[in-house]
Amino acid sequence: MDFRVGNGYDVHQLAEGLPLVLGGVKIPHTKGCVAHSDGDVLIHALCDALLGALSLGDIGQHFPDTSDDYKGIDSKILLARVVEMIRDRGWSVVNVDVTLLAQKPKIAPFVPRMRQALADVMGLSVDRVSVKATTTERLGFVGREEGVAAYATCLLTTIDRI
Repeated sequence: MDFRVGNGYDVHQLAEGLPLVLGGVKIPHTKGCVAHSDGDVLIHALCDALLGALSLGDIGQHFPDTSDDYKGIDSKILLARVVEMIRDRGWSVVNVDVTLLAQKPKIAPFVPRMRQALADVMGLSVDRVSVKATTTERLGFVGREEGVAAYATCLLTTIDRI
């Protein structure tokens, strides 16, 4: 059997008055991510994990923040394109596990919708998508509510294996 593991990390600054989109779900909050795209830090980390598993670089290589093509783009579109790249190379996503670091707002009520949104984009059953959130106990830039961060891990296998 052929398997690949990838991990990803992303961080975005928070600012007043911007929309907050996490895991493909718009979250009510007074602050949102400063970004060229919609700033979905969770999906960006996941894209990096998926790309990294196949040594395909990172999200910035494929969707540069210097291109107007990606200004304000829904990160679910970027994730769909990354999954397509993976499938075009004969691989399939087995499962993903993402962790969001955010002091506020509380994420737990939105986790089921995030899992479903990610599963839908990747063509997976929801039981193959894990989304968790934690605070940093008011430590660092996350704890001061200056930004949010996300870690992602994925497992890929060749398509004929699942």
